[in-house]
Amino acid sequence: MTKEVVLKYLQKHGQKIDHEIVKDTGIDLKELRKTISELQSKNLIQTCTIIQHGAKGKLVEGIQCRIAGYTPPAAPGRKAPAAPPV
Repeated sequence: MTKEVVLKYLQKHGQKIDHEIVKDTGIDLKELRKTISELQSKNLIQTCTIIQHGAKGKLVEGIQCRIAGYTPPAAPGRKAPAAPPV
C-alpha cells in the first residue's frame, strides 16, 4: 500500500526529501525509509543522501528521492529561440 502511495506522490510532486514526504502523506518515517529502500532495490526510484541546514542552524540529514527514468513534461508557454549555428 505505501509503495503505491510513495510512487504516486513522487510522480505528482517530483523530487522530494523524505521529511517532506512524511509531512504530506502521514506515513511514519521508519516505514517510509523501509519502503524507499525496497523501491530503490527494484530500480523504481533513485535516491541520494543529503544534509541541509534546518531551523536554528541544525543540520538535517535526509534521503532525496525521485522516480527512476521519469522525465517531467515540458513547461507550457513560449520557448526560447534556438541558438544560431556557429
